[in-house]
Amino acid sequence: MSTYSRVVPGASGRVLVVDDNKVIRQLIRVNLELEGLEVVTAADGVECLDVIHQVRPDVVTLDVVMPRLDGLRTAARLRADPRTRNLPLAIISACTQYEVESGLDVGVDAFLAKPFEPTELVRVVHQLLERRETVDTTAGSPNSAAAAAFDSGQRYYGTGGAGGTERAGRAGH
Repeated sequence: MSTYSRVVPGASGRVLVVDDNKVIRQLIRVNLELEGLEVVTAADGVECLDVIHQVRPDVVTLDVVMPRLDGLRTAARLRADPRTRNLPLAIISACTQYEVESGLDVGVDAFLAKPFEPTELVRVVHQLLERRETVDTTAGSPNSAAAAAFDSGQRYYGTGGAGGTERAGRAGH
């Protein structure tokens, strides 16, 4: 099992990073740990589903193309489980238009195109952590401001443009 966790003193959130590429997992982990986040990693969707309830992350990042269980099917299973239904999910992958649309259909909250800028990664994860805190403090229902931000079509986060956001209708590639 390749799950890795390092406790970061004063961590402000826990992120489960799921990617079959060890280098990408380490890149994401290092950048998030530098921001004071605790990071746990998994090599594919099967491993993610095996550890999710023990890890209890605040955010999950998923690659799309992985062996055994891809990121979109993993996201669909997380959304189908009442315990993880509201868990913020971000796809970090070189997504096609079809993958973006499929991700939106299963309830993925954000997309980050590979290759990504570390600052964009951190921004997306922090936005999802803020959304999670809003959902938690309102007994499971996001407040109208958070819901509007995430339901307005700004679910695709690319690495280009001012602020880095792109509309959900564009895959960025």
